[in-house]
Amino acid sequence: MLRAPVFKARPLFALAFALWAGAIARDAGDRWVDATVLPDLAIETSVEVLARDGRLLRAYTVAEGRWRMAVAEGAVDAGFTAVLVAYEDKRFYSHAGVDPWALARALGQALRHGRVVSGGSTLTMQVARLLEDSGTGQLAGKLRQARVALALERRLSKAQILQLYYEIAPYGGNLEGVRAASLAYFGKEPKRLTPAQSALLVALPQSPETRRPDRAPDVASAARAKVLARAVAAGVISADQAAAAQREAVPLVRRDFPALAPHVADRVVAAAPDAALHRTTIDAALQARLEELAAQAVAAQGDRLQVAIVVADHRSGEMLASVGSAAYRADARQGFVDMTRAWRSPGSTLKPLVYGLAFDAGLAHPETLIEDRPMDFGGYAPQNFDKVFRGMVRVREALQLSLNLPVVALTDALGPAKLLAAMHRAGVDARVPGGKPGLAIALGGLGVTLEDMVSLYASIARGGVARPLWVTGAGVDGVRVLSAVAAWEVGDILSGMPPPAGAPVNRLAYKTGTSYGHRDAWAIGFDGAHVIGVWMGRADGTPVPGAFGGDLAAPVLFQAFARLKRGLEPLPAPPAATLMVANAGLPQPLRQFRARAAAFEVADAPAVAFPPDGAEVELMEGGLLLRVRGGVGPFTWLADGQPLVVAARGRDSVVPMAGPGFVVLSVIDGVGRSARARVRLR
Repeated sequence: MLRAPVFKARPLFALAFALWAGAIARDAGDRWVDATVLPDLAIETSVEVLARDGRLLRAYTVAEGRWRMAVAEGAVDAGFTAVLVAYEDKRFYSHAGVDPWALARALGQALRHGRVVSGGSTLTMQVARLLEDSGTGQLAGKLRQARVALALERRLSKAQILQLYYEIAPYGGNLEGVRAASLAYFGKEPKRLTPAQSALLVALPQSPETRRPDRAPDVASAARAKVLARAVAAGVISADQAAAAQREAVPLVRRDFPALAPHVADRVVAAAPDAALHRTTIDAALQARLEELAAQAVAAQGDRLQVAIVVADHRSGEMLASVGSAAYRADARQGFVDMTRAWRSPGSTLKPLVYGLAFDAGLAHPETLIEDRPMDFGGYAPQNFDKVFRGMVRVREALQLSLNLPVVALTDALGPAKLLAAMHRAGVDARVPGGKPGLAIALGGLGVTLEDMVSLYASIARGGVARPLWVTGAGVDGVRVLSAVAAWEVGDILSGMPPPAGAPVNRLAYKTGTSYGHRDAWAIGFDGAHVIGVWMGRADGTPVPGAFGGDLAAPVLFQAFARLKRGLEPLPAPPAATLMVANAGLPQPLRQFRARAAAFEVADAPAVAFPPDGAEVELMEGGLLLRVRGGVGPFTWLADGQPLVVAARGRDSVVPMAGPGFVVLSVIDGVGRSARARVRLR
């Protein structure tokens, strides 16, 4: 009678004991999981340099040369994730890191077949294994993976766990993560993947080396088919989609990672080495087109000629493209050297600035007459590139013809220090031999970079206000280099330059230049919105025989504008203060420029007008024309001290000459004054 209540209480006692034991076990399990020391979750990913639209320009490998790309939220196709979960871990969103049903199934299959058929690992357990690089077949390893997986699920969201998988899953070779694999095998970001592409990327991490499509396409295709079949069974894709995916060829080669604007990328990474992501102003599509143009420009020019191109929006200062070499490789052209930032002689490309400064100083106007004749500036006696002198010309023509004597005369009147100061205001970091500027800087006797010269021309195009070019960060306001009137006048003159042969006739304002010894060929131009600079030469500074800016670099400049946009944007209208008159309408002091040395010349003294000193003259059948300017007749002409004409009444004489070679011609007027010129006859 007394035992019945005890008998009835046993089940309740057993239940209470079981609940108590389970609570203790759960509590112990919780403490065990909470005490888990997790591996480092800060995954090192490739440093990336992005274009203005977010496209990848260039990425850098991580340790041991591995490609491992960061994955932002929403950067992976949702279809890929659906196929991944369906194939690898269909209860991923409901379990706590370990799937007991999957483990039971794996154990049953192992007992039934006598071997491991499936591992029962969840995606979280796979992430744990990859984080610690632990093995897959050892019981201790499995237990550790389960413990880490349970701990990960308590500290991270499902989305964060998936992101870790996206970044560290192995895909064969040095590829880690879905972005690296998608770029290498499909040449695109994993934002939009086909079912076939998704299935292949799901299949590869299970056996990344044996299933690599570039090495074992048949094995990769079979593994992909297995993933597609399970995705159909799970209702993730339709049977028709799977059939179409099966017909899609697997990629047979690995593609190169993007490497656009490599010199710019190296530069911005070096400037901020701790940053993982660098955003630039580079237009990726334009950059690709101009890199192709650069390669074409030197393809038939031997193996040492190099080219560099810079494109900028001169309104904002944003650099849109920068090609540092024809190819970023260690070759005879020294392709790893960024020639947009190498110091080179600018040749005649500084002349527009000289004329602009002369306009502002009231020394000249585009319609001012200026002499192109032999001059001596304290022992410095420059010549024109073609060694021909043209006498009196308009300033407009002097700049368009790129005559040397007029621009040196203007620089002499301005003072070379003023030219150098204007260059500095425009952001040009010029290197002057000996540190002291002389008149030779007007003709390229100093070192500048292509990037700085593009910035200088951008200042002219912007109405005379400098704004440094920028590729990262933000632009800054600059200082005034020229007045708006002078800048417009320079642009108007340059827009009248004839285009190179085969180029479209347009109003591109541009200037070419060739440095001493044919070492550098330049062409820089602008329209109403953009400025482009082209340099061609050899990276080691050795001469390029026969290279001229007009012949070599100018065609590339016009092609670069054609690849930038369909047509040119008009230059601005002249400022209201612009004096637009012919020479006769100019104020008297502006009608003709007189060099400083002219004030010390003897009035009406004789001078050899033709052939001018230093000229090369071709002998004609009738003889050599001699012409004297100034002086009082009659005139006597001598060649190397021997009389040619005695007591000539006229100013022109035609005399026979013995043959080609150098000769010193002298003329003596009626009162004994003389002048001489040394010329070469051919």
